Amino acid sequence: MFFSLMITCLKTYTQRNDEFQAKVLYQSDHLVISQISENSFLHISYLQTYDFGKVPCNGLIIRNGKEALVLDTPVNDADAEALIQWVQETLGCQINAVIPTHFHEDCLGGLPAFEKNGIPSYANFKTIELARDQHTAVPANGFENSMTFMIGDQRVVVKFYGEGHSKDNVIGYFSGDNLIFGGCLIKEIGAGKGYLGDANVREWSNTVNLIKKAYPNVKIIVPGHGAYGDSQLLDYTMELFSNQ
Repeated sequence: MFFSLMITCLKTYTQRNDEFQAKVLYQSDHLVISQISENSFLHISYLQTYDFGKVPCNGLIIRNGKEALVLDTPVNDADAEALIQWVQETLGCQINAVIPTHFHEDCLGGLPAFEKNGIPSYANFKTIELARDQHTAVPANGFENSMTFMIGDQRVVVKFYGEGHSKDNVIGYFSGDNLIFGGCLIKEIGAGKGYLGDANVREWSNTVNLIKKAYPNVKIIVPGHGAYGDSQLLDYTMELFSNQ
């Protein structure tokens, strides 16, 4: 069911974007990897939750030459091991870093697998603090508000713009494909508000508005759950949390 929904999402986006035909490159019962632009790959794993059932969770692989970076881990170690092996063997890339975009399980549940494979992890200092408080996997290296990562000769900027889904949520921008990975701060079109237990709903729209102003010409936006798209996802998210 989740796989067929994901295929529909890919086809829907491809109809709006004639420059690249999105395609599924890897599929198992627990992990799907799809190429969504020249050097960006969506990974989807599935988290069983009490309130929302089985939830597909998005992450991103960015590659340039023989180097790669991962934004958000799969939800557990087994899926993370499968992703690492696929990047190394199929893409032929070394993973330079993994960056959880906030402290929830759908972002860092597979972090121990990356550590086991000698892949350094980085996160907002707030993410590290919150992960420690929750007694979950803790990223090894921290940054204050933003950090730039080099993947080959391309930059990926990871930055905190303000609170929303959580106190620590950051986004990643890859200029090579003009793409934002918004994580759970950004909602797919038609989504509900989702889990709000750690949210700042009053600031959510303001935070997303800052992102929109920073990247007025962004081409692709990937949310934490559901279908990716363009800047309409920013507008939808702002509208969803306006007047709070």
